[in-house]
Amino acid sequence: MRVDLFDFELPPERIALRPVRPRDSARMLVVEGGAAPFADRRVSDLPSLLRAGDVLVFNDTRVIPAQLEGRRGEASIGATLHKRIDLRRWQAFVRNAKRLKPGDRIDFPQGVTAIAEERHADGSFTLAFGGEEPVEVLLERAGTMPLPPYIAGKRPTDAQDREDYQTMFAREDGAVAAPTAALHFTPELLAALAEAGIASETLTLHVGAGTFLPVKAEDTEAHAMHSEWGRIDAATADRLNAARAAGGRVIAVGTTSLRLLESAAGEDKVIRPFEGDTAIFITPGYRFRAIDGLMTNFHLPKSTLFMLVSALMGLERMQAAYAHAIANEYRFYSYGDSSLLIP
Repeated sequence: MRVDLFDFELPPERIALRPVRPRDSARMLVVEGGAAPFADRRVSDLPSLLRAGDVLVFNDTRVIPAQLEGRRGEASIGATLHKRIDLRRWQAFVRNAKRLKPGDRIDFPQGVTAIAEERHADGSFTLAFGGEEPVEVLLERAGTMPLPPYIAGKRPTDAQDREDYQTMFAREDGAVAAPTAALHFTPELLAALAEAGIASETLTLHVGAGTFLPVKAEDTEAHAMHSEWGRIDAATADRLNAARAAGGRVIAVGTTSLRLLESAAGEDKVIRPFEGDTAIFITPGYRFRAIDGLMTNFHLPKSTLFMLVSALMGLERMQAAYAHAIANEYRFYSYGDSSLLIP
């Protein structure tokens, strides 16, 4: 499909630079299939919007401070780690990459160093970190939270972002972007959902910085997705399959959870254990296998994620929903408001 079909105008003032407090007070646009009117609700209304027996699926990845600023000689070098290769090596997008060649050493703050081992076809580098401490320890010392470019371009990252840009489910280190739909959840909301008979499950997908990359191709078939590592264990897959068999709906909280669930499901719509990389790219025409709904924030024009929600609900339906959200002053992107999509 033509990428320009997924374009829309977003006023800059609709981009949220901070989350609302409490987290579950964010607005939520409910979009159902067919011609049902849109409903303007709050995330805290979720227990009354779902049914007993439904299951919410969260991503328990934890964002690491993967943004580094360093120097190679006189040159300033910025690195955003986006995929772990092994214990000491990460693939990274590099700013000022023309000043870097394989074999060069980059000096980051606090005595952290890395060798640029290899340049990849997409312009990224493999960075091999020195020393014996785990790379995650080095990042806690020298790195900052990798806020999305549309936020980082408007204000500096600060200490508050270390809390704000992490979900209550975060426990598996490895993401360089938050699974932002889950930022809206609080322990109180989770308790209310459980009381209403709505279950919760977790999986792990380490979100990469590729999620921020623009689609430069003119047609979706020419776009190459970056792969990300994920895992669903056998017990979780069994519980999700049992819930659907009993008439419950599987509601993915965030596009990251959705993409991993769809990667793990077969043509028979059975979710199986999964561990490894996925580069699934969901566009209109895709037949969903694993999920019955999606809770997600509002996405960028011409992004792979707006393509995904258009595949779930229909392009015209999502164009109308986003026009409604803009007209009614919803807050967009990572720190913004939410939507509940039930096809």
